[in-house]
Amino acid sequence: MTDYSPLLSGVPGIAHGFGNKGALLPTPLEPYRSILPEKKQVHGTRIVDIHQPGQQCGEADGFFTREPGIPITVLTADCLPVIFSRKDGRAIAAVHAGWRGLLDGILEQMAQRIGVDDDTANWVASIGPAAGPCCYQFNQELVEQFQQTLPMPAALISPSHRHLDLAAIAVNKLHALGFAAVDHAGSCTICTLNSDPRQPQRFKYTSYRRNSHRRAQDPTHPGIKGRNQYSGIIITG
Repeated sequence: MTDYSPLLSGVPGIAHGFGNKGALLPTPLEPYRSILPEKKQVHGTRIVDIHQPGQQCGEADGFFTREPGIPITVLTADCLPVIFSRKDGRAIAAVHAGWRGLLDGILEQMAQRIGVDDDTANWVASIGPAAGPCCYQFNQELVEQFQQTLPMPAALISPSHRHLDLAAIAVNKLHALGFAAVDHAGSCTICTLNSDPRQPQRFKYTSYRRNSHRRAQDPTHPGIKGRNQYSGIIITG
């Protein structure tokens, strides 16, 4: 079953959702599959304005539109999907924010794009399913780089030894950037089990980290190519 944001569910004139292994593309966006803009996500900070269905975006990790009927999506498999809407539903956006993107300023770039002709105080944001602090373990050098680079409490960044809390980092950034409200939909992509008896898989979400561990143990185990989950939003009115 598709995950939804309570915050975005209250915005008029939009539809949204966060995918999982049972429905890679969120159910409300399925009718628009054939007109998804084309892009190559590269863990960067480039934001593209979407003006037409099926637009060729090149290398980009953030997307913005005021056009009704064009779905804005990002693909993830442990990184943060963050989707945005103006409170009146008249403009939307999405970013793919992994640890590199958070360090390099993908959220700040989106706030800057919104600020060209608007104010982030008119916008809300929702963070979707991603690797959680329960499972997202790194080397201590990277954790310390986050703690030395970002102006927020060290314990918020890393609530336990060598673990990163990407969602908490993003929430802190989004509030600092002036967004009116932020929520978090879904759960940890690495460890959340499937609870839908109609689906055969053990885990609810596709996870790059979990898949890499499986492939290290069994090289014949398939990769995740073509199995990343989409998170997205569309102006319907």
